[in-house]
Amino acid sequence: MEDGIQHLGHCMVDMKELSANPEGLIAAGVILTPKLPQVEFSLACNDLVASGRDRKPNALVQVAVIDPHKQHLVSQACTEVVEANKDPLFLTGVTFPSEYPASPETLVKLTVYDSKDKSQESSNFLGSATFSVGDLLRAKDERLTLSLRSSDGVCAAGTVLVSRLKMGEMEEVDVDHITSDIPPQKCPLVCDSASHACVDRENNPLTGPVFKNPVCKVYRFQTMDSKWMLVREQMEECTLSFSIPRQLLSLYIQEDMNRVQDLRELGELSPHWDNLRKEVMARYGGIISSYQETLAELDKITGRSFKPSCCKAQKSLEFIPINLHTQRMRVTCPRKTDAFYDIVTVGAPAAHFQGFKCGGLQRLLSRYEAEKKSFSTAYQCIYYSPEHTAKAQEVLSTMSLLQPLITSSADQLLQAAQERSSTGLKDVLKNLSDKTEQFVHTLKDELVKSALLALHAAQPGYVSKNQKQTPAQAGQHQGHIHQCSDQNQSPVQGLPGHSPATSVTESTVMCNNVDGSQTTTKGEGGTLPLKHQDSIPHHKEYDEEEWDRVWANVAKCLNCVIAMVDKLQEEDNNRQEPVPEQQLADVITSHNSGDWKEQLCPLVTRLKDCVMEVAEKAKRAMTFVLLQEAACSIPQGFLLQQRRDVVFSQALAALACGFVMRLYAGMEDKGFLRQLQLVGLVAQFESLLSTYSEEIGMLEDMEVGISDLQRVVFKITEAKTDDLSDLQPLVCGRRDHFTVEVPLPRLVFQTLPEEIKEGKPLQVFPVLFNVGINEQQTIAERFGDISLQERINQKNFEMLEAYFKSLSEKVPLECLPCFQTQTDVKELLETLGQNVVTKKRKNVEILWIAGSICRRLNGIRFTSCKSAKDRTSMSVTLEQCALLRDEHQLSKDFFIRALDCMRSRLTQGDIGQWEDPEAGAVTENKPASRHFYPIALLLVSSHLLVVWLILSLVFLLAKYQ
Repeated sequence: MEDGIQHLGHCMVDMKELSANPEGLIAAGVILTPKLPQVEFSLACNDLVASGRDRKPNALVQVAVIDPHKQHLVSQACTEVVEANKDPLFLTGVTFPSEYPASPETLVKLTVYDSKDKSQESSNFLGSATFSVGDLLRAKDERLTLSLRSSDGVCAAGTVLVSRLKMGEMEEVDVDHITSDIPPQKCPLVCDSASHACVDRENNPLTGPVFKNPVCKVYRFQTMDSKWMLVREQMEECTLSFSIPRQLLSLYIQEDMNRVQDLRELGELSPHWDNLRKEVMARYGGIISSYQETLAELDKITGRSFKPSCCKAQKSLEFIPINLHTQRMRVTCPRKTDAFYDIVTVGAPAAHFQGFKCGGLQRLLSRYEAEKKSFSTAYQCIYYSPEHTAKAQEVLSTMSLLQPLITSSADQLLQAAQERSSTGLKDVLKNLSDKTEQFVHTLKDELVKSALLALHAAQPGYVSKNQKQTPAQAGQHQGHIHQCSDQNQSPVQGLPGHSPATSVTESTVMCNNVDGSQTTTKGEGGTLPLKHQDSIPHHKEYDEEEWDRVWANVAKCLNCVIAMVDKLQEEDNNRQEPVPEQQLADVITSHNSGDWKEQLCPLVTRLKDCVMEVAEKAKRAMTFVLLQEAACSIPQGFLLQQRRDVVFSQALAALACGFVMRLYAGMEDKGFLRQLQLVGLVAQFESLLSTYSEEIGMLEDMEVGISDLQRVVFKITEAKTDDLSDLQPLVCGRRDHFTVEVPLPRLVFQTLPEEIKEGKPLQVFPVLFNVGINEQQTIAERFGDISLQERINQKNFEMLEAYFKSLSEKVPLECLPCFQTQTDVKELLETLGQNVVTKKRKNVEILWIAGSICRRLNGIRFTSCKSAKDRTSMSVTLEQCALLRDEHQLSKDFFIRALDCMRSRLTQGDIGQWEDPEAGAVTENKPASRHFYPIALLLVSSHLLVVWLILSLVFLLAKYQ
């Protein structure tokens, strides 16, 4: 069944040489809409003659054009099969993409076949006809009636009617007389739209960098009031399939290289810790080398915009998502504004190259955390929980962000002092105070203090009170000791042969006055300035309270700066007012009116030095924490990190694609922009993986990958230029936090709300719902375990419910889109909650309701299965037809026919295939046929019956033994 059904985008997912459009979408105003094909027409036949006298033909029409450059036929499209009808009306139209020169001389060949069986494997030629585009455009009402010539040249096979389609109102009720009212002089080679005008791709700034190679298909369906709607599917590739993973790989390499450098800068360590450091650095070196090789391989690939499923286990492409495509269904109904529905299709983010023999990330991470305590004992390391490791990474990230901001603000403060700007001083000081307070708050964590003590104990020359204990006694101090913050014990107790030190070294920062006097440090031998390397003395017992005094010095220095600024501003105000001569003389004596900068400079310099000193100490402490974690992780932790990097890369590429598509579509929607600014967007991932065999591992990978997307924020930036190369989204950050910057042209950027223009981080809330639908899921539900699916759905339902609650509190519900079906979102959530807890086999209502909620919340829709082909296309086409029925009054009589059209198979020349430009050979072949569905279902049913009989026999034998 999985190979049986495809929709437009996935039937033609690899047929790019027939429909490449490097610019992809075009902008109408600011809203991005599909570029309207230059020529569209519908087809119908009359008086067809089948080979048998008493039999009516099962007709289909294959459409081809004569390539003007190569002078040979190029297969372009194929209609659905209309069974047992000598006067068939085809609902599938024909659209020609823009790369074909739709000149009046362009020749089109129509070939009519009689499909003898439902598999379409055997078809008889009935007749053919040829016409030029000029013939169609010059014909009355832009409609041609052509005679079909049989193979012997006798015109006795019937006629074919070609009618130009218009993306506008179609009022005719007679299905055999659908005409177009486009005047010949009005843009004759481009279809008009009821609500959008055609814009040349050269004038559109929002296409090329992200979406490309559109594949279009057009249909005409009847509504319940006997009107006609036109429906266009447009599928496109996304350049982010490769650009996002390339950027992530570069960031991974840089982050790991920085980590290696940080480990080197820990200084001299005892032999035990030094050996562990060398081993960890070697592991990082291996990952860096592997990622550099992968990046070099990706850089060699040119011209490719997606990874086909046949390459899913290829190592050089493991970071690339499978079959990442966007699909937009645009609907034009009489006297109504065009509506469009977007969805992103992608293969489940998973580490296919690494395999699923031992499960996926969720299971592997749980097992790894349970075993890491024993690893810490074996390696004589301190065990840090995942929360502590995450906290260490957070401290490092926050410090790396805040330290340069504090330095920059301090320099701006001196500049304002030099300009004697009271207002400037006040504004800059507020910013400096905010950033410094955040910095100090970050360092007040017990983890930093305890890690500094552990680092001190790991250095050579440390004098331990327990050095005389036996190795066995020393070993008793190993293990899970990083609960010291709760139990008031030192992590040094977990180090081999070490115990905590107790002596005190006094080190305080004193601000004697605010007149610029020198700030000093009081040490054991007198008053000395602090040096960066004095934090952990090597041959002395460490003072556990020293760190509290050190980070408190930053706050004291800031208070000195604030006091000086207040004094300078007060003096400036006093000069504006009449004062007694003696007071004025005192002011002039104590301070020269022109030396604001000179008075502030020593205090600001001291603040910067303290911040740098504290940052270096904290950085070394947190690096030591991560060294412990890495040492305990050898080798499993590094392998898991690589797997997690792979899965996250695929997930982020898909999310960035969906975010850009949704942003482009909502640029003129003020309610959407308000929601984006205040709350963020929900990204709903629909998964169709089974909970059986390898797909369990895929689902476990996908769960972690989607969850990791919570670490991602988006920012909208102004592009440097309007050149298409400057509109490519950029990724920055590190593993614990990534930012995707989406550049927009200046004119478009200026229309955004102020907070978004100022760089406010925009949140995305990913949720995942999974319901297996194939035959393997049937086995899993009867004889296996579906608890993974149940847990995922329950957890993500709660997240979706929390998002809606936050949205309801901050954004008026009037900002959300309107739908014909007036079901309230709150009611839909209640229904979804009931379905999540209901024990029901293959409960696809979970997916339908979740998708409906997502669209009502302005969300981003994703659909995935193993390869984003068969199950994905079944889901997408069913959803599209349901939208046509519920929102556009698709006639009930046309629902099945519409579904069949979207799932119908192309003829042999149109079978979707992807050709490797390097190998020059076809690497993927993906036929799809609605007619194959009953056969596939029969085979699957037979297969399930055999499996059921075998398993029943096994259970019976086991029972009676």
